[in-house]
Amino acid sequence: MSLALGVAIGACAVAVLALALSLAMWRRLRDVRRGQQAILGGSIGDVVEFAVSLQGRIDDLHRAVDEVAAGLTRVDRRLDGAVTNTSVVRYDAYDDSGGQQSASFAFLDAHRTGTVVTAIQGRDYARVYVKELERGRPSLALSPEEAEAVERAMAR
Repeated sequence: MSLALGVAIGACAVAVLALALSLAMWRRLRDVRRGQQAILGGSIGDVVEFAVSLQGRIDDLHRAVDEVAAGLTRVDRRLDGAVTNTSVVRYDAYDDSGGQQSASFAFLDAHRTGTVVTAIQGRDYARVYVKELERGRPSLALSPEEAEAVERAMAR
């Protein structure tokens, strides 16, 4: 066998090996393109462009979440200042009256700020007293029934 024949056979073997390798690489590239198309949703573009647009959408989503959180903080502040804690304590103010016709009402926010209204009912008269609370401190001393109304309101 001559040297030229050996070189030709070797070159053919390398060519067949190169062809097989290129066929395998072509199949692999086809699979990668299918995967890319599945990710991109059929649009024409590359993965880098898709990742950049996806990052932009994620940034928009973060901004929206921050806006919602700020809005919830504002709502929480407003709700804390609203009258949300109320109670009524009914009692007999005088021994000679029955039926628990007297009552103390507490109208408070989350910070124990609000108003206590007491209506004392006697046989011949009725009196109404109003006391303010600022962060749990009354403007005037509270009666035991008024203090109970405040505690019941805040326990809810």
